[in-house]
Amino acid sequence: MKKINVKCQELTPTIFLDRDGVISIFTPNDWIKNWGEFRFLPGAIEGLKKLYDNKYRIVIISNQAGVNKGIFTERDLNRLTENMKLLLKKHDVELAKVYYCTHAAEENCTCRKPKPGLFYRAQEELGNINLGESFFIGDSEVDVQAGKAAGVKTILVLSGKTKDAKETEQWEIKPDFIVKDLQSAADIVLGSTLDT
Repeated sequence: MKKINVKCQELTPTIFLDRDGVISIFTPNDWIKNWGEFRFLPGAIEGLKKLYDNKYRIVIISNQAGVNKGIFTERDLNRLTENMKLLLKKHDVELAKVYYCTHAAEENCTCRKPKPGLFYRAQEELGNINLGESFFIGDSEVDVQAGKAAGVKTILVLSGKTKDAKETEQWEIKPDFIVKDLQSAADIVLGSTLDT
């Protein structure tokens, strides 16, 4: 999938986010398998609302290989997603799109992060996205790699897989910003703070 060029006057500000560890709890060595296991992180809804209220289009991009591994079904994943969207809608937040890669790493697909395939798919399907002016908020090295591969600015939150900014010292590709959580990331996006 190729990067699409769009005219500046047609652009819609777009924020990409990982799900687990950014919006919802992170479960080390496990998956969130159904809605009963899903929990929003403290401040996550508020962070999303801040972005949405400021006219940002919100797109989730997440690896969910548990489907391929038979740990949960695509139906389980879809139900979880619909419930998440409904709950967010009650808080006056709407997601533009949720993209999942359900492939295992060994399948070598183009959509599994750290590859940027899902960013390009969103650009093609949603349109009006300038990746160079977009952000990806994630909680892991893979997220930073994927964001950089897609040409977006990256914000690492320390609310999921990565718990300490010092962990990034060994990473070959560094995030543009490091913050504690999604609310702080929203502040970076909106330009209200540059503390990292």
